[in-house]
Amino acid sequence: MHYGHELQFGTFITPKNDPPQFAVRLAELSEASGYDLVTFQDHPYQPAFHDTQTLLTWVAARTACIHVAANVANLPLRPPAVLARAAASLDLLSGGRFELGLGAGGFWDAIDAMGGRKLTPGQAVDALSEGIDVIRGIWDQGEHARFQLDGTYYRVDGAKRGPAPAHNIPIIIGALKPRMLRLIGRKGDGWLPSLGYMQPGDYAAGNARIDEAAIAAGRDPREIRRLVNIGGRFGGGGGFLNGSAAQWVDDLLPYAVDDGVGTFILASDDPGTIVHFAEEVAPALREAVARELRTADAAASPDSISLSASPSTGSGSRVVRSASVRAKRRDGIDYDAVPAPLAADAVEPGDAGYVRVKSTYMRGGAPGLVLRPADAAQVADAVDFARGNPDVPLGVRSGGHGISGRSTNDGGIVIDLSRLNAMEVLDEAKRLVRVGAGARWQDVAAFLAPHSWALSSGDYGGVGVGGLATAGGIGWLVREHGLTIDHVRAVEMVLADGSIVRADASQHPDLFWAVRGAGANVGIVTAFEFEVDEVGQLGFAQLAFDASDTAGFLQAWGDWVVDSPRDVTSFLIMGGSRPGEPPVARVMAVIDSDDPDTVIARLQPLAEAAPLVGQDVRLTTYESIMANAADGSHGAEGEPTARTGIIGRITPEFAADAARFIASGASYFFQLRAVGGAVHDVPADATAFAHRSAEFSVVAFGSSRHRTSERWNELMAPHFSGAYVSFETEVGPATVAAAYPPATLERLRAIKREVDPGNLFRDNTNIQPA
Repeated sequence: MHYGHELQFGTFITPKNDPPQFAVRLAELSEASGYDLVTFQDHPYQPAFHDTQTLLTWVAARTACIHVAANVANLPLRPPAVLARAAASLDLLSGGRFELGLGAGGFWDAIDAMGGRKLTPGQAVDALSEGIDVIRGIWDQGEHARFQLDGTYYRVDGAKRGPAPAHNIPIIIGALKPRMLRLIGRKGDGWLPSLGYMQPGDYAAGNARIDEAAIAAGRDPREIRRLVNIGGRFGGGGGFLNGSAAQWVDDLLPYAVDDGVGTFILASDDPGTIVHFAEEVAPALREAVARELRTADAAASPDSISLSASPSTGSGSRVVRSASVRAKRRDGIDYDAVPAPLAADAVEPGDAGYVRVKSTYMRGGAPGLVLRPADAAQVADAVDFARGNPDVPLGVRSGGHGISGRSTNDGGIVIDLSRLNAMEVLDEAKRLVRVGAGARWQDVAAFLAPHSWALSSGDYGGVGVGGLATAGGIGWLVREHGLTIDHVRAVEMVLADGSIVRADASQHPDLFWAVRGAGANVGIVTAFEFEVDEVGQLGFAQLAFDASDTAGFLQAWGDWVVDSPRDVTSFLIMGGSRPGEPPVARVMAVIDSDDPDTVIARLQPLAEAAPLVGQDVRLTTYESIMANAADGSHGAEGEPTARTGIIGRITPEFAADAARFIASGASYFFQLRAVGGAVHDVPADATAFAHRSAEFSVVAFGSSRHRTSERWNELMAPHFSGAYVSFETEVGPATVAAAYPPATLERLRAIKREVDPGNLFRDNTNIQPA
């Protein structure tokens, strides 16, 4: 019986430590030869062998894509809670390339809970079962309570969970006896026997026991990959696996087609045998298996049902998730309809990596499915799938930090573009670059730095390119070089009908107009073409002022910004002051000059506006300024509250009300960002961002939505002439009207009607189709 698994191949190498690099070199050869997996026996008591866990770590560091595993780990000598953390760490460090081979082994007398007694075979199975529970319990970061298990053989009393592995680490169990086979059916992800210890028919009989136990436990037998260790000789005198490559193919073919073996692991320390198998046997066996399965499918009755009836793709078969993962699926999503290439990298609530993709920088989320496409075609597939699930929320995440929180949801679908992060120079003379929407701005800054280029792009390096470059982009160089959207020359994007288009000034010009300021409403941009700027060393100032006269300082700072040359851009941050201490205004400013005297001259008028309580002024690079984000995933909880508005010059009335708003405690983070300068040079109707007369963008974060919004609407809203969509968490018609003036909104509604009449892209500052 075939189980629908993509055929894979591995090597089984002796972990000899003399010479020390012996096994490592064979592992590197295995990867170079195209094997999927390299494995090593686990016998730490053998003085001639490396410790296998240490060896696996070293091999993972010396290789790039091959998976690594013990064949198999001796659980009595590897305490399961420790093994779980070691496995998760190695999986994270290797980018999801660790698989946990596990066996009952010997030495169960080492378990203190049994008082040093030998275990019977049945007790060993029960101990292994408990060990698996411990390992999975430690990995399960989806559970907030500390892990506890009061078992017969293992006891865990309130252990902290985590870290979560990079992927769902399969637990592959080496076994032959019936009770162990039934355990695999109940709890294992793979079966790994050695063919040399089996008689004809044993593999099929083992499958039957595993399948029966899996079905009784409510599992799909396809969840369990079938592996086997094999050994033999090339050019021998005949017999099983003792002859030509063609004979090896003939001998192994029934195990793949009839017994469902998905992974053949070659036990050999001979480099020639490893290479010969990879070059002659593996590709021929893959071709023969595919041919046999096509023939079987063609001959099958249309009404027949088998365990192999899962859709396959050019790169392999559909991933069958475990029953425990399927149990956490959310209602309303047709999980079985996810296209197979997307399903392989999708993340569901029960998956190991879910904790790293469910939330955003400021908003806690619990989506039912996170799709992670690898290219524009897969984004189109994701859009088609989302369109087929119209009753659940749809969020689009460009790959990094964001304020509005719209890129996650509760129970819906998220299309995560973080894998679309490639960058390339298209035309060096024109300073034209292509950047994937899933890149982050600190990575873009680092990519441009060797060319002495930069692109104004917000103030935080962890922000995703796609969200900012479709909304506006108010960054450190905005007064001199304009908004980020002003540098967009073309976009590649996926529309609501799944079509992939290029939009620029001549192709789809209306769409190109709309995507620069309202991009989240009209499609998913997968790549941008930017014309970037030549930028050398910069002056970067971080200043702190005693802002006891808050209104006066806001007025002075605002006048300084507007009256400064365009090479000055500045942001100001204030929050609640501590009891007994004056309020502090933190000012950051970028001066596009590598001359210290010019930098100081630009800052001097501001330095006289209020007492300085802290200062740091230096010459640096745009890359260094933007290198301010950690690489970790986001793990916010709850709903963010952020309000935003756009104003011209800071008036005394605005400054007074802003001071009252800050003093009220309604916001723990109140920020003004300079706009103005080059932003004014672009006509208001040139892009969907129409607030070209703006001098400042204002944003306030609050911990209480009601209190923050109440004081915001009372004190701040009357001063605004617009809003900036990236910083606004409120949704609804009022927010849309604030973000887009009437003429702009009317045009956007008409474009929306053309490209997204069903309003698929609606979880944003949503523009209803005309």
